[in-house]
Amino acid sequence: MANLKSLAKDTAIYGLSSIAGRFINYLLVPIQTTAFAASGGQYGVVTNIYAYTALLLVILTYGMETTFFRYVNKTEENPQTVYSTVLISVGSTAALFVALVFAFLPQIATFMKYPDHENWVAVMFVCVAIDAFKCIPFAYLRYQKKALKFAALQLVNIILNIVFNLMYLIVLPAMKLNPFGLYDEHFTVDVGMVFYINLICTAVVLLCFWRELTGFRWRFDVKLWRRMLRYAWPLLVLGIAGILNQTLDKIIFPYLYNGTDEKTQLGIYGAATKIAMIMAMITQAFRYAYEPFVFGKAKDKDNRDIYAKAMKFFIIFTLLAFLVVIAYLDILRFIIPNESYWPGLRVVPIVMAAEIMMGIYFNLSFWYKLIDKTIYGAWFSGVGCLVLVLVNVLFVPKYSYMACAWGGVAGYGTAMVLSYLLGQKKYPINYPLKSITVYVAITAIFYVCMNLANEHLPQLWALAVNTLLILMFIGHIVYHDLPIKKLLKKV
Repeated sequence: MANLKSLAKDTAIYGLSSIAGRFINYLLVPIQTTAFAASGGQYGVVTNIYAYTALLLVILTYGMETTFFRYVNKTEENPQTVYSTVLISVGSTAALFVALVFAFLPQIATFMKYPDHENWVAVMFVCVAIDAFKCIPFAYLRYQKKALKFAALQLVNIILNIVFNLMYLIVLPAMKLNPFGLYDEHFTVDVGMVFYINLICTAVVLLCFWRELTGFRWRFDVKLWRRMLRYAWPLLVLGIAGILNQTLDKIIFPYLYNGTDEKTQLGIYGAATKIAMIMAMITQAFRYAYEPFVFGKAKDKDNRDIYAKAMKFFIIFTLLAFLVVIAYLDILRFIIPNESYWPGLRVVPIVMAAEIMMGIYFNLSFWYKLIDKTIYGAWFSGVGCLVLVLVNVLFVPKYSYMACAWGGVAGYGTAMVLSYLLGQKKYPINYPLKSITVYVAITAIFYVCMNLANEHLPQLWALAVNTLLILMFIGHIVYHDLPIKKLLKKV
């Protein structure tokens, strides 16, 4: 129980910062969707380019974040040597990437369908190179249990982003001032401003890592690096397949969609999925705490019972979050003030279901990481990605972005099932399937009830019914899975 309390404490710190950060970051959605109308397709450009950068971030870190945790917790390794070796490795490849981008910038921009805006591509790719390098000192903070500094730096990045976006996309254009504060009645907002702001914020956060990047001897251990690469390369394949499950639909959509308004439709889909990202937020917060926790406990006795309980509570609270979003979707939609984006809200429950499956798959993934068989993860994610691609290729031309949403469910669901089935043979964990199934069934029933209430009742009555259902779900958690049941029995 003490171990779970420690995990819960770290998850709470990471979670609160992630929740606060995501909440603040949500302000980018109304700012950018107000500045860029859906019909103009500018928000589709933002969605598309950020999908590329998410994929590139995984490639440029090539599994070294998880590899760092694996090797820094090995008793025979020097933690400082592990850290400096990973820093030099990731930093060198990031620098090489930037050089290649500038060498082939016209060709890259043309391939991405932005031949007239090479500067957008260059700025965002430099930004993603810096982000890749930053992942390692961020991981070092997690290893040192410096959750507060980790959270503070994440929030600095987000708050700066909000302030600059608000200033340059809303305030200055309203005052007819250009980015330099000079009056210009013909000034219009350029979507490229979003990318320049991102680069500035990323550079500022990097400067805040001076303590983590100085005060020690930088040493590159070639033998250690080779061993880490052998461990990491399957994680790279795993990471690429995993991020493709999240972003590939947004990358290939312009090539598959039959209409001429692909950027408009992509922008609608991208804006709607922002509301569903509460699941990604919860999964990310859990991952930040759970990854160092699991590898740290790998030195101790078998902790499979703890892993099983952690899985259960992860599922419980993601299902609760799912119901909360569905219950108050009529309110949450005002995060996107521009009603032209609202038709895309029908994808929210589908995308959230996919994110829950991704979180479960992440929890299941530790069995092959702990036995150093990361190649299994590459196979599972690869098959899942293939399923996602097939769904998109077959159905996007007919069903537009709805096929993208269901493709995520199909891809993550496939990887999740494969990991569970083989994991029970290679590293069996007695997950409380009966209890988990009960929670899934209750969630499904409550979801149907909420939809019926939203369709057939006045909004206030529907909100009241939905709130009652959420309280009932919380009551079930409290009575069946928290210590209160034991206290009631004693009374």
